[in-house]
Amino acid sequence: MALPDLIANIVGAAAAVCSVTSFAPQAIKIWKARDALSVSLRTYCLTVTRFALWVVYGVMTQAWPVTVANACALVMASGVLVMKWCFRDGDPDA
Repeated sequence: MALPDLIANIVGAAAAVCSVTSFAPQAIKIWKARDALSVSLRTYCLTVTRFALWVVYGVMTQAWPVTVANACALVMASGVLVMKWCFRDGDPDA
């Protein structure tokens, strides 16, 4: 593998890690508080749609790093969206 390809892969891997982990603090906060009032439903619907489209693009172009990274981010963002729906009225057990 040529050095420019290696550097591109390192940058891509770093971007993937950042994309996936950026949702973790939000997800943890919502889960602990059982409150998603501060989460924008429109924003997360758009975010989930964006990642789904990137996954489709990655599959269509056989760009597996794009596909895998965006599939992982899609799972994280979808989790936040599901919690937004589940906790929309606060803790259901309260």
